[in-house]
Amino acid sequence: MLDSAQVLHVARLARLELTDDELEKMASELSKVLQHIETISELDLDRVPPTSHVVDVVNALRADEPQPCLPRKVALASAPDPVDGGFGVPSPGAA
Repeated sequence: MLDSAQVLHVARLARLELTDDELEKMASELSKVLQHIETISELDLDRVPPTSHVVDVVNALRADEPQPCLPRKVALASAPDPVDGGFGVPSPGAA
């Protein structure tokens, strides 16, 4: 089990202030996490492929297919200050 000095060190790194009750609770919870990690490290995972997702993610995004553009007149209809057929933006440094 982690001692209070170790938990206080981690709390300082995370810029957390813990009460005595929180310190005791965190020591217990962090110790349990480390026990789980130790249990996992004992497993033979050599033949387990690395994963990026717990479940298979297939075609999460729509196909990237060309489509007609929005007409310029429609796109600029709500622009506050169109300039030369485009969106007007302030120059850098202008406020």
